[in-house]
Amino acid sequence: MSPWDRRQWYPSAPKRPPPAHGIKMKKTGTTWWGQRWIEALEVVLRGSAGRLARGRAYARAGRAHDLVVKGGKIGANVTGSRPTPYAVAIELTELPDAVWEQVVHAMAGKAEFAAELLAGQMPRNIGDVFRQAGASLFPAERSDLSTKCSCPDWGDPCKHVAATHYLLGEALDRDPFLLFELRGRTKAEVLDALRAARAGTLEAGTSSSSADEAVPEVLLGEVQASDYDRAREPLPVLQLSFEEPVTHGAVLRQLGSPAGWSSDASPADVLAPLVRAAAERARRIALAEPELDAVEAPASTKPRRGRRTKPSRT
Repeated sequence: MSPWDRRQWYPSAPKRPPPAHGIKMKKTGTTWWGQRWIEALEVVLRGSAGRLARGRAYARAGRAHDLVVKGGKIGANVTGSRPTPYAVAIELTELPDAVWEQVVHAMAGKAEFAAELLAGQMPRNIGDVFRQAGASLFPAERSDLSTKCSCPDWGDPCKHVAATHYLLGEALDRDPFLLFELRGRTKAEVLDALRAARAGTLEAGTSSSSADEAVPEVLLGEVQASDYDRAREPLPVLQLSFEEPVTHGAVLRQLGSPAGWSSDASPADVLAPLVRAAAERARRIALAEPELDAVEAPASTKPRRGRRTKPSRT
């Protein structure tokens, strides 16, 4: 019997329960940038489906804990079958200062970038800004992302690394600035640089415009109180026409019945006469016509006259 056969004969050690301070993943990839991070695990790291599935199960069970993000490094512990938790380390390549300066300058040229980032959203086209600077915000190559784990599994990524990666994806959904920190810039550094670049762009634009173009001046004359609501010139003659629609209730029939409608009659049958009466009243008010005691019902809704019957004698 080979050593492998003997090892399979012995029962495997039971997994230890998740720690009380474990971080349970609820749902990851709820934002487009969180989904891009998960794609890096599945595409860039090229993890096997089995290890990724076990990593998701570990993350949901709260086996990953003590998650720390500092600079471009991610550290976490994952509880498995051994008494000592496995130590996981994930590291992203930090972008050079020259790339960040070019990225901040490009973002400063568009006000929507600052507005979305301040609202806690990652701009959709932010990847184009990093590509123009010759870099990528999300991991694009295997060299962008290094992983280590103290477990004996030689798979890359192992289920412990996958659990940490999924857990970080949920954290990125809540705070997209973590992705900037993984690439070498904190939230405060990005926003401060963006504000400074925006201020410099606005000052440069103001000085250039004031030097090249003269700002026209407008002098206001005195205005009398009696002239406040008086028109400066005669108003044009307004000609209004009110035409009755060819078919009444067409829009109501087109909208159909709402979800909570329970009556046998359709909304068009119920509301169309009311809408028609309201329209007729509005027309009479606009044309200053005298009000009627009741609006004449449409011909189709008038009751038909039947034969008169003599009362029976008892």
